[in-house]
Amino acid sequence: MSPVSTAGEHLPGGLILVVEDDPLILEFLCEVLQEEGFLVQPQASADAASQYLELHAQKVSLLLTDITMPGKLNGADLANLFGDRWPDKPIMIMSGFETPKSAGVRHSVSFIQKPWALGQLLDCVDGALKSKRTL
Repeated sequence: MSPVSTAGEHLPGGLILVVEDDPLILEFLCEVLQEEGFLVQPQASADAASQYLELHAQKVSLLLTDITMPGKLNGADLANLFGDRWPDKPIMIMSGFETPKSAGVRHSVSFIQKPWALGQLLDCVDGALKSKRTL
């Protein structure tokens, strides 16, 4: 699947890798972020997102992932892999069941509890992108 944007590729926030196993939530998240001008890359599992990162990590400005997902990797595993390999890139985690700490995330992340309000989600994305460290 190709990155999708309604606003072109000259976006201040860069590409957001959106990882969510519920197809309705994934589609909604991507639509909302695109309407806000972000370029998004949807992935339906942490396993697929990990494979995407192997080839395209340099394009990703923010990892936005759910924690609970089927497959070999869950969102916490993906966040740890991402944070270990690309420590200068921000991570945002959402979950209705766990927290990053209870799931074993070792890195500093932005967290939003499901269910979230749209404004909360966008504020959290903005805050995560602003927290990006520069090396």
